[in-house]
Amino acid sequence: MNGILYFYDMAESHFLFPENRPLRWGIIGCGSVAEKKSVPAYVNTPGFEVRMVMRRDAEKARDYAERHKIAQWTTNADEVIDHPEIDAIYIATPPDSHKLYALKVAAAGKPCCIEKPMAPNYADSLAIYEAFHTKGIPLFVAYYRRSLPRFLKVKQWLDEGLIGDVRHIHWQKTKPPSDIDLSGEYNWRTDGKVAPGGYFDDLASHGLDLFTFLLGDVQTAHGIALNQQGLYAAHDTVSGTWLHEGGITGTGLWNFGSFLRVDKVDILGSAGKISFAVLDEAPLIFENGSGQQSIEILHPDHVQQFHVENIREHLLGKATHPSTGKTGLHTSWVMDRILGNG
Repeated sequence: MNGILYFYDMAESHFLFPENRPLRWGIIGCGSVAEKKSVPAYVNTPGFEVRMVMRRDAEKARDYAERHKIAQWTTNADEVIDHPEIDAIYIATPPDSHKLYALKVAAAGKPCCIEKPMAPNYADSLAIYEAFHTKGIPLFVAYYRRSLPRFLKVKQWLDEGLIGDVRHIHWQKTKPPSDIDLSGEYNWRTDGKVAPGGYFDDLASHGLDLFTFLLGDVQTAHGIALNQQGLYAAHDTVSGTWLHEGGITGTGLWNFGSFLRVDKVDILGSAGKISFAVLDEAPLIFENGSGQQSIEILHPDHVQQFHVENIREHLLGKATHPSTGKTGLHTSWVMDRILGNG
């Protein structure tokens, strides 16, 4: 295992860095998410080094490596996974290939971070989780909102009881169809074989995962998923209801063929309300008997920066990352139930 030491505890596996060099990462998939959101965060994190990237298109792989000053590139994912000078793997491909690559990473015995959603369905997510869990190998899922200061402030308000006992959470995420949707041009995010839930898989997963972080695990969930527009194979509208532990109810509406663009979450409590956006840039607002407060907390330039830094702290044994294979698996289960797959 490249001279890297693992140990297992009752919560999650941790990892000891090599003493005399950085932890060397290999990247599988270097498309749009890897340009600014994620890979630069790995490059900028002390103790980490991005050594190799993979993309199926050789010219695009070479271009990406040159622009980001990464030493090696390839079109073969196995070359990254099995390379003796690669210690850990970040999988940034569309979700239908996550299981294929993740099982190979687990077999190679290397820590891994997988882009969200963990897989297109709960069954594939469970197979990934079990492959890493049985070996005690660290596994992370890129639900980076759990690490962002904006949402940690919401959690602080909830933990401090500023709105009393939480009763209900509601999220409305709606938008008109995009030019790509209307054109019929291929988009993996709306390919029913890659992402059966369509934009729900890509976008709603962030919020549902965040809500479990803020309010606790979901005990039951139900939903309706349809294709109202007929523009693509995946679902374009989903509505859901769920129940968090502690009796907190939840509802959501995700419609990607509506007139208005809306991204608003309301958390209702016995003594107040918190409102915020999951995906859009918007202020945090809380109201209670003392009045209303609105604050803006900007994201870092590379939105996964704190997520990646928390991976480092976890691998050093200094902290437990908030988004692990276990939490990502739970989010996959919730999504399956809302889509009617459970």
